[in-house]
Amino acid sequence: MKILHIDSSILEQGSASRLLSEAIVNELRAVIPSAAVEYRDLVADAIPHLDGAIASGFRQLSGASVSVPAGIEHARSEALVSEFLLSDIIVLGVPMYNFSVPSQLKTWIDRVAQPGRTFKYTENGPVGLSGNKAVIVASTRGGLYSSGPWQSLDFQEAYLTAMFGFLGIKNVKFVRAELLSKGPELRNQGIQNALAELPGIVGSFDFQQAEGAL
Repeated sequence: MKILHIDSSILEQGSASRLLSEAIVNELRAVIPSAAVEYRDLVADAIPHLDGAIASGFRQLSGASVSVPAGIEHARSEALVSEFLLSDIIVLGVPMYNFSVPSQLKTWIDRVAQPGRTFKYTENGPVGLSGNKAVIVASTRGGLYSSGPWQSLDFQEAYLTAMFGFLGIKNVKFVRAELLSKGPELRNQGIQNALAELPGIVGSFDFQQAEGAL
């Protein structure tokens, strides 16, 4: 069993998404002691944004020139998608920035969304190729977006559900902490509520079945 743990918060100390993603991994290790964990910090080790030259490494593009730096990036793209495909569980620390995901996480998604590797186009539409993986997202928000008048502005969890679904991963769950910018008391309560949900969420996965399907 392989766990890919990814953080994308621009904060280091005091990051709620980093705290929760680490707690998720610790809970998984308690349930699956033999699991190997690969960690990526997308802020400390930033992935350059996609451009034509980089994308030409895994997409058919016209007019994209390839330079030596692009060749290095092609190798990075291959390493990222291979690491993703070899993982059974992906744990993501994802704060909401401007109603969506951090741009650092988007650069990772742009590298692993590769035609012929993680999805393919058919005459009946796109088909995901990423296997029977599990994704657990530590989702943190400053306000309340899971219900109420601001719910329509949630392009964070909705995007991740749609994106991983496009890649063939339907088993996506969220450990959510909200109201984190509404004062210390509500922040602490939001984090504690999320931590209390962890055992139930992790326990709801059939990891033996998922591993055997890969």
